[in-house]
This record gives sequence, C-alpha cells and structure tokens, in this order.
Amino acid sequence: MLRQRRGTAIAMTEEERDVFLRTQSVCRVATIGPGGAPHASALWFAWDGTALWLNSLTRSQRWTDLSRDARLSVIVDEGGADFLRLRGVELSGRARIVGEAPRTGEPVEELREPERLFADKYANGEFRYDGRHGWLRLLPDKIVSWDFSKIAR
Repeated sequence: MLRQRRGTAIAMTEEERDVFLRTQSVCRVATIGPGGAPHASALWFAWDGTALWLNSLTRSQRWTDLSRDARLSVIVDEGGADFLRLRGVELSGRARIVGEAPRTGEPVEELREPERLFADKYANGEFRYDGRHGWLRLLPDKIVSWDFSKIAR
C-alpha cells in the first residue's frame, strides 16, 4: 500500500483511522462512468480493518461503472462549520465483486465477517438478503487521512 506523503502532521494514526471507519455511517463512492466522466454516490459500508466492503445495488450506475473499470475512490468524512473539526479518510484501489450478484444468501465464507459488521452497524444485528444487492470489496492501494483538530495541538 502507498504511504501518505503529504499532510502527515494531521494524518490519523492507524488506530484512529480504524475507529473512524468503523463508526461512520456513510461514504462517498467515486467511479469512472461512460467516456471517463466521474460518477459519485453515497453508500453504507463496513470496514474490517483491512478492506472496505460496499453493499451496492447491482442495477446501479456504480455497479455498471465498476464492471467496466474497477478503479474506485471512496471518501468517509465528517465535520461542519468548524474547520478544526474536519476529519476524513480517502481510500482508493480496485473493487472486486465477492459472492453471487445479486446476493441471495448462498454461504460465502469471505462474506461472513462483512455481513456481520454491516448487520451490527445498520440493522440491529440481522443481515437481510433482498436479491438486489451485491458485495464489492475494496482492498485499498492507498489510504490518506486528515484530522484538522491536530493543527491546534
């Protein structure tokens, strides 16, 4: 994985980053659309400490884009009007489809943990298969983070 080259003074530690990614609820996913145009969308996700797992509609522009070009950039951020409260993580790499698509619940060992994490985070511990979503795994090539509260320290 590529190391963060700039902004290291405000970068999150690995532990801070993991806590942040496990507790935030929405990410912004950027794919490469037809003709190279970017396409961005918001999505729920799970972080297992190594990979970002996206539960995506298989009939979405995002899924179509990633089927054509697997390159992906994802931002998870928070903040507001106060500049020193801005924090975030950008992850980039290539997405890979895991399991059947759409997902119907066929046992897939690799999906056991992401589905548990996702269910705990969003559905009171119960993951539901709707036959419309599939799993995308992003094992990042590069992770960049920022926590502007570190500027004041």
